[in-house]
Formats: sequence, C-alpha cells, structure tokens
Amino acid sequence: MHGVATAPAAAADGTAATAAHIDALVATYGAASLNVAAVLCDDHDPSAIAFTFVDVDTDGALTHHDLTFGDLADKSARFATGLASMGIGEGDRVGVLMSKREELIVALLAIWRLGAVHVPLFTAFATPAIEMRVTAAAARVVVVDSDQRPKLEGIDGIAVVETGPGFDAMVAENEPLASSVAVGGDGIIVQLFTSGTTGRPKGVPVPARALASFVAYMTYGLDVREDDVFWNAADPGWAYGLYYAILGPMAMGRRSLMLHAGFTPAVTSAVMTTFGVTNFAAAPTVYRSLSKDPSVGGLSLRRASSAGEPLTPDVLVWGEKALGVTVRDHYGQTEHGMVIVNGWHDDVRADVIPGSMGTPLPGFAAGVIDGQIAFDVAGSPLMWFDGYLDDPDKTAERFTEDRAWYLTGDAGRVEDGSYFFSARNDDVIIMAGYRIGPFDIESVLVEHPSVIDVAVVGQPDDIRGEVVEAYVVLAPGTEGSAELETELQQLVKTKFAAHAYPRTVHFVDALPKTPSGKIQRFLLRRKR
Repeated sequence: MHGVATAPAAAADGTAATAAHIDALVATYGAASLNVAAVLCDDHDPSAIAFTFVDVDTDGALTHHDLTFGDLADKSARFATGLASMGIGEGDRVGVLMSKREELIVALLAIWRLGAVHVPLFTAFATPAIEMRVTAAAARVVVVDSDQRPKLEGIDGIAVVETGPGFDAMVAENEPLASSVAVGGDGIIVQLFTSGTTGRPKGVPVPARALASFVAYMTYGLDVREDDVFWNAADPGWAYGLYYAILGPMAMGRRSLMLHAGFTPAVTSAVMTTFGVTNFAAAPTVYRSLSKDPSVGGLSLRRASSAGEPLTPDVLVWGEKALGVTVRDHYGQTEHGMVIVNGWHDDVRADVIPGSMGTPLPGFAAGVIDGQIAFDVAGSPLMWFDGYLDDPDKTAERFTEDRAWYLTGDAGRVEDGSYFFSARNDDVIIMAGYRIGPFDIESVLVEHPSVIDVAVVGQPDDIRGEVVEAYVVLAPGTEGSAELETELQQLVKTKFAAHAYPRTVHFVDALPKTPSGKIQRFLLRRKR
C-alpha cells in the first residue's frame, strides 16, 4: 500500500465557470462519436489561419507563409487518400520524421483522418533511436523530410513517403478522402515515447480525450486568447511541442507560429518583433540563452511561459526587464501534459513564488506521496494516462497499489498549496544524511555571468555516501580555471549552503540532454 500523503489532494482554485468549462471539455473530447479531424480542423472557419511557417533565407532575412484551415483540410484529405492506398487505416501506426514545416501538419491531420496513429520521430535522433521507436510501435509507414531520409536506411518492414515530388504528388493527384474516421475519445491518436532519462524509453499511448487537458492548459496555463500571436518554440518531436504547438492550438482554432530555422537568440528576437508575438512558450534553455545575449531586450510580451526543467531565479528577473513580463514556470510529463502551473488566466493567476511550479491545473488534483509529487486519479477528470505500451511492470510503478494515485517519480513538496520541484527521485543527492536537490545548486551557479548552462549530480564518496559535482558550460571566450572553480564553489557556499558546494567543477562544452531539453544526469554520473 502507498504511504500517507504529506499534503491532502488539492484541486486548483477556480470559479464555477471554470469547473463547468472543464466538465464541458471532458464531455466534448471524451465523446464516443469524436471525430479528431473535425475538432482539429474541419469545424473551424476555413479562411482562418491555422499556422504561419517562418524561415530564414540565405541573406538572413525572415520569410513566411500562412496555411489556412481550409487549405489544410483539402491537402490533408488528399494526402489521407494516398496513405489509404498504401494500406493505412484505423489503428495503424505511422512514423513522422519531419521538421516544423507545412508538410508535417498536412501529414499529421491526414493520419488522424484515417483513424491512424502518429508516432513522433525527433529529427535529432540517430538511426538506432528511430528504429527502436518504429519497431516498438510497429509502424508500417514513415513520412520523412528528404534530408532525414538516410536515417531510415537499414530499417526493414516500412514504406517511406519522402517530402518533395513524392509527397507533393500524393496531395495533387488524389481526390480528397470522402469522410474521416471517428475514433471516439478513447481512440489512440499518438504513440509517444518518454525521453528515457532513466532507461529505455517507454511507450505512451495518447487518446483523443487528452485534447481536453491540452485545451485546458492552453486556456488556464498559457492564457492563449483569440487576439494573441502565439508562439510555442518547442519542437513537435516531443510532448510539449506536439501537445501545445500543434494539437492544442488546432483544437482551439488559434494560429500557431512554426519556425523552421534553427534557434539563435537573434532569430528568436526577430520573430517576436516581426510578427508581434504576444504569447510565448519555450524551454528554460531558450530563456537562459536569450538572457545571456545582451542584444535581446526591449520586447513587450503579454504572456511568457516555460516548461521542461525548473526555471532559475535569474530568468525571472531578466524576463521582467527584457520581455516586459515575468516568465511563468509550468510542470508536466509526457504521460499527462502540463499539470501544475503558474497559470496566466484570470481565474487561476496568482503572484509567482520564486522556485514554485504553481498549483494544479483545473481538472487535476495533486498531493505528495512518500516525497513524490502525485495526482489523485479520481479527483483528476482531465487525467488520460492509463499505462505504458506493453509494459505492465513499469505501469505498476507509476501508480499506488490501489491505483488511487499516480506517482510522477519526481521529488517535491507543497507549501500553502504551491508546489516545488526538487528533483527526479534518481537525481536526489544524499550526502551525509542530507537530501540535496540539484536544482537548488544549479540555480545559484547559473547566476554567475560566465555560466551558460549547468548540471549538478551526486558521485559516490566513501565517507559521505555522495558528494556534489557540477558540470558547467561557460560563455564563449571564457576558459575554465582553478580560480573560477573556487569562485563557483564559494558562490554556492554563500548563496545556498556551505555543505552543498560542488567538490569538483567540470568545465564542459555541452551537457547531455534529451530531445525535450531535459538534462541526462545519469550520463554525467557515469563519467567517473
């Protein structure tokens, strides 16, 4: 049996209208008659812009083009006919190895028109990672960017549709699919895989009813309004980008910006200025990189949000000056989407407490079980995760024995209703009986002007059990030295705790991270 909750289950505050809205979302997206293509596209104004695709030309200037819901409906229906001619139908898995471009959206909606299942393949993956996901999901077809095509060599048993003439022909030469399949709320639309920070990635089936939670987060967490220019900079190859740059905006009929070019602070700032972005969401790495570039500033956002890793306090201070708004931290998992938020909507907004992830999103109820952040299943109508693909043992680890609580595996605490992330359970450092969360030390080290990125891990020690070690990425032009190591150690002693300073500071070129931007601390622990 599970232990006693150190805090009672607590649903987010909200008005009666908020509660009614959550009930309506659950009913709408959980309906047995749900047609995914309809709610994502066909029911919206065909003249409204669904996506604006932005790129950078050879001269460094921004270029863009729009895709309306009407054009998307037509192109995706034609592409769906092409996929159907390849034998793809309801329940079949289709891998998609594509960047943020129009063809990606057309392919995804075509897959969902057929009642098939999208298997995201991040473009930074190498062939083994792609093959593992394709094989585990039993994908029959992979739709791929032409420059990614070589990564599929040697993967047997799949048909390939490549961008370029082949893709274009499937759109131009086919008649639109006569009708889309209604898979219902329990129908699976996405087969994602966890980022694998603690082992082999686990399959996460995403049902159509998850759209209810995605819309709730877009509404209460991000506060995306009809007149916003919304940009979620996350890559759709992982959950935050797929859920909230594609699925959430489409369900709400909101325009979403898609930047095809690679990230740089200069390009990001230019996109915000050129398109008048008012509502921005990104990983902490993006904000940290922007904050280290003195040319970024003078922007005026209405909303700014972060997810992926906890925000360090310095970003909060920088955001108010450079972006004109406090960056609000949000917490979630592949298995649920975002669930604890410093929400922006009027019904849930409260003052930001530095270090706090906020309070449960309306539709979720949370607590702390044996030191882990947990969710009350019965009290969370927006919860959609039932278990991992073909892995009952891993599924059992995520729930208490009576399945009354979902266990996140993330250590944290709750104070006066606000939740604070400490670390993944396997990242907590226990030194001489002290439990040390890496985030606390990282928050101090990143304040140093020479530090761009940092990760803290525990390493075995004969006397203390574990000691703290830090891996630090320095700003360009800065070199690591014994003097700088001492300076960083002293910074931790004076700004956090004397016992928690890193006994060793390693200066590295980059940190190992998952595709979603989470630090793979287990790889750093192996370096000894």
